[in-house]
Amino acid sequence: MKVLKLYIFFLLLPMFLYSQETPYNKVFFENSLMTESWYYSEVNYESPSFVFNIEKKLPVNQDESFTPVNSLTLNYRSSSEGKWNVDLLFPEWRGKDIFRAADQLSIWIYVKSKTELKDLPELAIKTENSLSDFESIADYIQNFQKDTWIQVRIPLKEFGLDTLDVSAISAIQFSQANDSSGDHEILIDQLELINSEISKLPVSGIEINSAKAYEMHVDLTWKEVDPARVKYVKIYRSQDGTNYQAVGIQNTQYLSRYTDFTGKTNQKYSYKISAVGQDYSESKLSEPIQVSTKKMTDEELLTMVQEVSFRYYWDGAEEFSGLALENIPGRKNMVASGASGFGLMALVVGAERGFIERDHFVSRMEKILNFLEKADRFHGAYSHFNDGPSGNVVPFFGNRDNGADLVETSFLMQGLLTVRQYLSEENIKENDLRKRITTIWEEVEWDWFKKEEDSKYLTWHWSPDQEWVIDHQLIGWNETMITYFMAIASPTHGVDPAMYYSGWASQEEKAQEYRSNWGETRAGSKYENKETYLGIPLKVGVGVGGPLFFTHYSFLGLDPHKMEDRYVNYFENNKDIVLINYRYSCENPGGYEGYGKNSWGLTASDGPEGYKAREAKPSQDDGTIAPTGAIASFPYTPVKSMAALKNFYREKGQFLWGEYGFRDAFNLSEDWVANIYMGLNQAPMTIMIENYRTGLLWDLFMKNKEIKQALNEIQALENNKDH
Repeated sequence: MKVLKLYIFFLLLPMFLYSQETPYNKVFFENSLMTESWYYSEVNYESPSFVFNIEKKLPVNQDESFTPVNSLTLNYRSSSEGKWNVDLLFPEWRGKDIFRAADQLSIWIYVKSKTELKDLPELAIKTENSLSDFESIADYIQNFQKDTWIQVRIPLKEFGLDTLDVSAISAIQFSQANDSSGDHEILIDQLELINSEISKLPVSGIEINSAKAYEMHVDLTWKEVDPARVKYVKIYRSQDGTNYQAVGIQNTQYLSRYTDFTGKTNQKYSYKISAVGQDYSESKLSEPIQVSTKKMTDEELLTMVQEVSFRYYWDGAEEFSGLALENIPGRKNMVASGASGFGLMALVVGAERGFIERDHFVSRMEKILNFLEKADRFHGAYSHFNDGPSGNVVPFFGNRDNGADLVETSFLMQGLLTVRQYLSEENIKENDLRKRITTIWEEVEWDWFKKEEDSKYLTWHWSPDQEWVIDHQLIGWNETMITYFMAIASPTHGVDPAMYYSGWASQEEKAQEYRSNWGETRAGSKYENKETYLGIPLKVGVGVGGPLFFTHYSFLGLDPHKMEDRYVNYFENNKDIVLINYRYSCENPGGYEGYGKNSWGLTASDGPEGYKAREAKPSQDDGTIAPTGAIASFPYTPVKSMAALKNFYREKGQFLWGEYGFRDAFNLSEDWVANIYMGLNQAPMTIMIENYRTGLLWDLFMKNKEIKQALNEIQALENNKDH
């Protein structure tokens, strides 16, 4: 009884720690976005045993699946003189770190070969530090049949785990059984940890709310369902209106919409959907709905990308605050300040282009300001992350990151001042929102973050209980130009404009070492660069100029055409950095698959090994391309960016395009694509396309009187070189 109580305690511990967050089911495989191999697998064997693999990964099977559209193929030879094993790793991504209690391992298998029970693999559970006992799949099959899907459920306690904490389980290992011999082929689908007390109540049918067709995809929506009862929504498609085929599932923990990328234009389709219960029972099909894809012009494609990326900040916003989540899927209550600032500007685009009504925009802004006024602030500055329901700081990156983040705050203020200018002084309700934005803006104590009165630098973080424990001074060239700009612009807690040169563009040895350390070069260590890369002279920037987001984040509102200092005009300099990035991707010194003149964009994004800032040099290039890199560069390279957009959508959309537009990144050399959309990367596509088309966000932000004053003060320093 004592062991059972401990077991339950460990299963529920994550729930106690994060009671406000919605926990995820721990699923090791349900579907693969890529069609060749499953990145999250590792194949090992000793001859004469063998496992068929693609670069040590399990192949994806597109012909047969338990849940559409694919499964994994385990094709193996067993021999007493050899051995084999395959690990299916848990597909981790940021914010998917809180899980539902589970007491069983569930797997669906399909035996294709002349295989006996004794030839089926054994299973073990891996944690970071140990491998559990092995259990035979055969021991948990009561009605063994070939050519049909069979669910195998094994109690976790049977594995003799060192820990019973579900979050600690990192992989499931398949291994050759002792008595197995010969050649065998089985399919694997829906590998997950489940609770034996799952709901077995019948699920009710659901209906399609809307269906909209574009050039090569169709968007479907339905009313939100209860994930505790409905595990998936299953999508059926027909081209003749009679014969329907299951083409996908949507996890109800994530979304209430589905994007079906058909890859074909000028086609008529009919759709039906059903609800799938936790026990995989299925409801009746919905009434059909019919749509037709159509060829789209360049302008229509631009609007399509803007609207779907905008949707991340509208439909995908955190429920209580109305602000942006760090990534989707991810933590559902954790608001990201910087991404929210970008999202505010995307909402302006949405209102201006008619994606939403202006009244709805105003109502959302009221909700957002209600949250920002109550949320934790530290000397007026916001933290990197806050909890949506409470407004409390979330130290997601560790206990030291439990206070102010000045850079994220500057991204947020850039967005708020853009919104303030968009709102009307003539409308009573809108003018009230303008005043509330002004109050929030003027309460940020930028000068506090000098740390010391005579400091030449701003400091990134401050903790209420550890003060300057993250002692990181802001030194350019990077994404933090906007932070110095906003600090200079503040009418209440501003800093001396001379800090632009003493801090951001500092020539001190400290600044030179800082740049050299992260840039791996002395080129640009004095802020100016003056080297030539791939035929392009670069005036400002460390090395090749850094990741592309350096040319985006500070310049979503700050117009680079107008931003000049004693060194350079930043539109021209940013354009040079983008062109270096483009030429590097075309030259492709690493020989990575998928690079080329229509496929480029090295920047900060998710990747096969996690989030990383990638740039145009071999040491910071691992074959990962982020669509936002090229698409948010539209103002600098419109022709090249348009070619990339078309390629990403038309040629790679089958795996890259989804409910919020382009997934965060892909790596064809690793046969990998991100499962997530990121708040920092979706909005810049919407915003910078708009700046290319109309200059809207640049125009709004630059009209703020404080911004005009700051720009004049920085440029006036040119007349006094002593600074």
